[in-house]
Amino acid sequence: MSNEEIPTVGLGFYWDDLKLGQKFKTVGRTVTEADITNFVGVTGMTEVLFNNLEFLRTESAIKGRPAPGALTYSFAEGLLVQSTMQGTGFAFLNMTLDVKAPVVAGDTIHVECEVVEIRPTSKGGRGLVRTMNLVKNQRGEVVMTYNPLRMMKGRKGK
Repeated sequence: MSNEEIPTVGLGFYWDDLKLGQKFKTVGRTVTEADITNFVGVTGMTEVLFNNLEFLRTESAIKGRPAPGALTYSFAEGLLVQSTMQGTGFAFLNMTLDVKAPVVAGDTIHVECEVVEIRPTSKGGRGLVRTMNLVKNQRGEVVMTYNPLRMMKGRKGK
């Protein structure tokens, strides 16, 4: 069997296959202490809320080691990229984002998406897709919402 006959799994959605109101969700990912430490170190987000356990114990209303909202968003995007945009995502254009609740070490998050806008671009073979993304924790609580507009590849052209 040649490589051309073997289908590749994990490729992304084409914009022209999506339907308004279509929903899907990602697998989950647990946020660990190491994730938070590494993210804070790499980004320079050295706020005491993220790197001072004594401050958390004595002054913070958040129970547990909180993850920066930027980390939660980055993990949500990673979950989506690996399952919906491989080879079909061309550009991230804009979004609004709301943090609804803290994510702490040990929480497992996943993303639930609904397609809320689809339209072709002026250049053939591409489309614009907006989704409403709900990031939820293991208890089903919404911890973040955002609505990215992306340019995506279509089946009919490049």
